[in-house]
Amino acid sequence: MTSDSAMRTFLDGRVTVIVGDITKQDVEAIVNAANSSLLGGGGVDGAIHRAGGPAILEECREIRRTRFPQGLPTGEAVVTTGGNLQALYVIHTVGPIYGEHRGEEAELLANCYHNSLTLAVEKNVTSVAFPSIATGVYGYPRAEAADISSRTIENFLSTDRQLKEVRLVFFQAQDAEIFLENQKFSE
Repeated sequence: MTSDSAMRTFLDGRVTVIVGDITKQDVEAIVNAANSSLLGGGGVDGAIHRAGGPAILEECREIRRTRFPQGLPTGEAVVTTGGNLQALYVIHTVGPIYGEHRGEEAELLANCYHNSLTLAVEKNVTSVAFPSIATGVYGYPRAEAADISSRTIENFLSTDRQLKEVRLVFFQAQDAEIFLENQKFSE
C-alpha cells in the first residue's frame, strides 16, 4: 500500500479512503482535529498549524477573541484560511474525549463530521479531507468511530449534491484497515 493511494471508494466514488498526510491533500478544505483552544497542539492539529503557517493561528485567535472566548465547544466547527496549505480552508472541529462526556460521545463525534460538512458546503467547496477525529490522544475507539463517521457522512451526502469528494485520510495503514473493517457505508 503506497502513501496517498486510494484504498477503497464508497457511495459512487464520493467517499475515498486513503493513507497519507492530510496536510498535503489536494482538496479545497481539510478538517483539523483541533483542541478547544484552537491554538495548535499535537498530532493532526500541530501538523496542520506547522504546514499552514501563521495565518491559520492568527484567524484562530480572532475566532477565540470574537466568538468562542472559552474555546470551541466539542462537536462544533469553525473555518479559517488554509494559509500555506494546498487547501483553501481549514475546518477546525473538536472531537470528544472518550469517556468524559456522560455517554454523549457518539452524538458529539457525529456532530464533528456533520458540522464540518455543513461548513464545507457553506464555503462552496466540492472536496474535503478528514482525519480520523478523536481516535488519537482523545481515545475514541477506532471501530466505533468508523461506524459513527461513515453513517454520518453517508446521511449528509444523501441530501447534498455539492460535495463531490469526501476523502478520509489515515496516517497509518493499520488505522485505515480498522476503518474499512468497521465502516457502515451502503457501498
